[in-house]
Amino acid sequence: MGRFDGRVAVITGAARGIGFGTATRFAEEGASVAVLDLDEGAAAEAAGRLPLVEGAKAVGIGCDVSDAGAAEAAVERVVSELGGIHVLVNNAGITRDNLLFKMTEEDWDLVIGVHLRGAFLMTKAAQKHFVEQRYGKILNLSSVSALGNRGQANYSAAKMGIQGFTRTLGIELGPFGINANAVAPGFIATEMTDATARRLKMEPEELRRLNAEHNPVRRVGEPADIAAAAAFLCSDEASYITGQTLYVDGGAKLG
Repeated sequence: MGRFDGRVAVITGAARGIGFGTATRFAEEGASVAVLDLDEGAAAEAAGRLPLVEGAKAVGIGCDVSDAGAAEAAVERVVSELGGIHVLVNNAGITRDNLLFKMTEEDWDLVIGVHLRGAFLMTKAAQKHFVEQRYGKILNLSSVSALGNRGQANYSAAKMGIQGFTRTLGIELGPFGINANAVAPGFIATEMTDATARRLKMEPEELRRLNAEHNPVRRVGEPADIAAAAAFLCSDEASYITGQTLYVDGGAKLG
């Protein structure tokens, strides 16, 4: 028996990387899963690869989480096609890295829009159902970059904003049987961090090696590491935990 048997989990930005790793973990533990992504084709393809248990279902949905109408429509489609909603993982994100004096207003607005506005809109759409049923789990993706990172003023601001948003959700929604927490990943080996390596004019393997060397556990993270934390925080085992941000970074922020 899985921790999420009979539950429906929605994961945004889940066609690849941390999102897909999290969707996979929820599917393995019995959930029906809605894979949301800007690219509906990629979302559908990813949903088709999930290791569903008997009786569970998956659906891929195209959604621009920064658009209020799209967010609401996606949640209503999930409820209609999968029979409800119990877990929301706000994972969708983009980067537009640059030093402050080179960063454009568009770079700033796009990153804030997807991370912060997207989490706000998806949560607002889902909480209506959570409040009515007096049950819900919200997991927001922050980052160690919330503590500041050169060339990421937009991303760092968004990810620290996620932590404040999460604490406020814990305060407001706790009385309705809803838990809200966040995970702040350290360096995770994904397509996004591989792209960062190429932007820095180095091979992805080299960037991974450098990050592992500056990490107490001497390795970089994998999407499965974040998925494991997400599965715990969204389970009933964590029902007395809310408004918290868990750093999953191999101890990197200890230095």
